[in-house]
Amino acid sequence: MKARDRYTQLTRGRSQFLDTAVECSRLTLPYLIQEDLSSRPTFQKLATPWQSVGSKSVVNLAAKLMLALLPPQTSFFKLQIRDDKLGEEIDPTVKSELDLSFAKMERMVMDYINASSDRVVVHQALKHLIVSGNALIFMGKDGLKNYPLNRYVVNRDGNGNICEIVTKELISRRILSEDLPELLLPQPAVNSPGDDGYKTGSDDQDVEVYTYVRKDESSGRWVWHQEAFDKILPGSRSTAPKNTSPWLVLRFNTVDGEDYGRGRVEEFLGDIRSLEGLSQALVEGSAAAAKVVFLVSPSSTTKPKTIADAGNGAIVQGRPDDVGVIQVGKTADFRTAQEQMQALERRISEAFLVLQVRQSERTTAEEVRLTQMELEQQLGGLFSLLTVEFLVPYLSRTLHILQRTNVIPKIPKDLVRPEIVAGVNALGRGQDQQSLVQFITTIANTMGPEIMAKFLDPTEYIKRLAAAQGIDTLNLVKSPETMAQEQQQQQQQMQQAEMLKQAGQFANAPMMDPSKNPAMGRTLNDGYDQLSGQNTEQNDDEQAIPPDEGEDEEAFPSEGFET
Repeated sequence: MKARDRYTQLTRGRSQFLDTAVECSRLTLPYLIQEDLSSRPTFQKLATPWQSVGSKSVVNLAAKLMLALLPPQTSFFKLQIRDDKLGEEIDPTVKSELDLSFAKMERMVMDYINASSDRVVVHQALKHLIVSGNALIFMGKDGLKNYPLNRYVVNRDGNGNICEIVTKELISRRILSEDLPELLLPQPAVNSPGDDGYKTGSDDQDVEVYTYVRKDESSGRWVWHQEAFDKILPGSRSTAPKNTSPWLVLRFNTVDGEDYGRGRVEEFLGDIRSLEGLSQALVEGSAAAAKVVFLVSPSSTTKPKTIADAGNGAIVQGRPDDVGVIQVGKTADFRTAQEQMQALERRISEAFLVLQVRQSERTTAEEVRLTQMELEQQLGGLFSLLTVEFLVPYLSRTLHILQRTNVIPKIPKDLVRPEIVAGVNALGRGQDQQSLVQFITTIANTMGPEIMAKFLDPTEYIKRLAAAQGIDTLNLVKSPETMAQEQQQQQQQMQQAEMLKQAGQFANAPMMDPSKNPAMGRTLNDGYDQLSGQNTEQNDDEQAIPPDEGEDEEAFPSEGFET
């Protein structure tokens, strides 16, 4: 089947989701999602929402998801030895050395990701996920590419696994002819004479290019190719292994039996619609209330022109009862609408993790931190889904590319297992840290620091706290061997200092004074005479043998040689 025909067939099942996505985009980010791609987008005036709460919420949630999935300073994965292989095929004593090598490989992978533009494309895809609930990422040689919902269709099996993907793009005829001169494209129909509109017969006319991706049942690999005018483009065929596909089909929320996902905006579409209507009514009502119109009584001696021409502070003749001002008198109604808008804004902000700190003089940093953690824990299921559908295939494809280009060595899959430590696992580490700190604080406050130091191991506490915060303790925390050596050196220094102190006290004792102890004086004189005699004999020996001759005689004995 041709790719264009398959795209048309699968479009019917996408129409409902695309219509909802377009409405969600109109209320939040109007430029994000348009109707089905049938022609190149030209100049058109997008609808401007009456409120900015939707756009702020989408951008804020996308930024937080970006930092949670791909943290900028730490790695979102770890390479670990499988526990069942330790002791059988791998010596447990070399585990620390392997961890150092794995940490170096992790840094190389993160440097490769940081040097690319992956984060920019991932952030754009996250905004599409929040608004429409769907996004498609292609990991090509030149980097990532994001496909919005109006440019691709998918087909899944009963378990939600991808079976087919068809994308649609518009490429200029001139670019396609230059890259593929051997492809004979049909000549477009030229406009009628006198028509000054868009020249469809020019070389700038767009060509619909379809990419058809499917899984080969025989080999289990992913295969795809590109078509234009129902012809396969030369050199467009490609394949990929089953677990390292470059096509990442993402969903925000899954519904059993549906090929597409549901977005976060759709879940709160009612509140956003209500906020949009109230914002429009309040803005238009406020504009009407701000308009100032004077009324002059028809029987008044004061002329309207006199009021219109009077300057500020001018004096005119007339009676105050003859001139009045139109008043709307809807203050109570506006107050009701304003209170309802504030309630809607608060609900929407909580749903999209927009932190709203209680405005008070006694608001503490701990209260702000707990509020932020409570908001982040609301999206634990979302992190789990993005970990399975994005982080795992993204990491597998990145490692596959780096191993194929010999940037990192080959990783044995039966011994080493990559583990994702971002997303929902990061939330779990934050919970562990909070529980650990609270446990230590409770013991210190109830039993005292002496009992805590008696029953708790500080080294183990430091290791667990560092693991909960995702900090590498290599060369940061002292090992037990290093601490034992330092303690031994400190004890030796204290012993030497004590011996020197005792020697000084012994030297100042009366028995060491020659004037008070004649026997000690004679002993010191005998030792001095003996030491002086040894020094004299050594000096005579050094004068008897010259240095050069002594070295020659020592190196080459005179016996057996003739001069």
